[in-house]
Amino acid sequence: MVDDSRKHSSIWRNREFLLLWSGQTVSEMGTQITVLALPLVAVVLLDATPFQVGLLAAAETSAYLLVALPAGAIVDRVAKRRLMIWCDVGLFLVIGSVPLAHVLDSLTLVHLYVVALVSSVLSVFFAVAYQAYLPAVLEHSQLLDGNGKIAASRSVAQVAGPSSGAGLVTLIGAAGAMAADAVSFALSASALSAIRTPEPRRKADPGPRPTMRSQIREGLDYVLRDRILRNSVAFNGTANFFVIIVETLGPVFLIRTLHLRPGLVGLLLALGAVGGVAGGVAARHLARRFGSARISWIAMTVLSLPGLLIPMAGSGWWVLLFGFGWISWTFSSTVAGISLTSYRQAACPPELLGRVSAAARWITWGTLPVGGLVGGGLATVFGVQTTLWIAVIGGCCAGLWLFFSPLRGMRDIPLNEPEPRPTAETEAVAEKP
Repeated sequence: MVDDSRKHSSIWRNREFLLLWSGQTVSEMGTQITVLALPLVAVVLLDATPFQVGLLAAAETSAYLLVALPAGAIVDRVAKRRLMIWCDVGLFLVIGSVPLAHVLDSLTLVHLYVVALVSSVLSVFFAVAYQAYLPAVLEHSQLLDGNGKIAASRSVAQVAGPSSGAGLVTLIGAAGAMAADAVSFALSASALSAIRTPEPRRKADPGPRPTMRSQIREGLDYVLRDRILRNSVAFNGTANFFVIIVETLGPVFLIRTLHLRPGLVGLLLALGAVGGVAGGVAARHLARRFGSARISWIAMTVLSLPGLLIPMAGSGWWVLLFGFGWISWTFSSTVAGISLTSYRQAACPPELLGRVSAAARWITWGTLPVGGLVGGGLATVFGVQTTLWIAVIGGCCAGLWLFFSPLRGMRDIPLNEPEPRPTAETEAVAEKP
């Protein structure tokens, strides 16, 4: 439960949210540097093939498929803020091992695969805990605004991160640029450590403690039973499958087909992320003007269509088509994602939120490693540019899941307080600092 002293107050006066938000923003900035730097380490320093880059992308996202479901059950059993702090510490050590190995001249593709896999596991636990913890510091009426600000700052990081990464890659190399990401996780851990808000924790139900398998099934059942959640995770899973192909093969296309320098690749990716910033800022206004339900499917069936420009990029100024395509995709997905995430956080009972968030991520993010592998395989057989065409067409069709859903008959997505489950008792307990 949110402290009554903060009820109806401005979100800008919510100290705990601002700490959570600022820590995540710094961490996102560093992560976006690694999104650029890690494949460049593989391509530039280790001469990786398209399939090896696809395998690296699969390792970076495989934990969503492998551990997201048990992560949700674990998150619902433990203190979420403390778990996020330990995840940040672990990520600081794991990401920091890459520049260290480079300095020692011992960096290999196997090392990158291990780093990608371990950081993927830690990121899953952090992400599930983060979404489950957010309602503890915000009222339900503030969730749309809070998620909008988080999405906007994430997109700002997507602009500033690759831009900064491009400069760092130019100055100190791709491996050295990852040191900035390691530092960002240390700063995020410090911000989280300053939060003192008690979080809702569930009392043990009478009788035997539920097994992890039964708790996992409970989260999955909730997602599949709710028609809005079911269609939204189907949309996200489909979109992510195709988007990861573009993200994986984009640097390969820009460097090896269009012969751009690595530093310019980062600047181009930063240009595409401008759409995410605009989407995060505009989401609340668009939801009020057109309705939060209506704008979610309009964004993904109409506003995302310029994404078809991505594989049309060519030499000279034509390379900007790649950036313009990214702008449309990041804008559209951010606008839709804010409404859909806010619905899940508001509609789900607090004691189930970790498991429901994990179940949703297992479906939506579990397609990422599959997409990375399929993209690498298709690029090997058909070529990089042809595979990009397949990806952008598939990505633009993903919004049909939202169009053929209950959202099409609504103006606004309901953001009502969830009814507590009859068997669950909740209480707010303060964490020990």
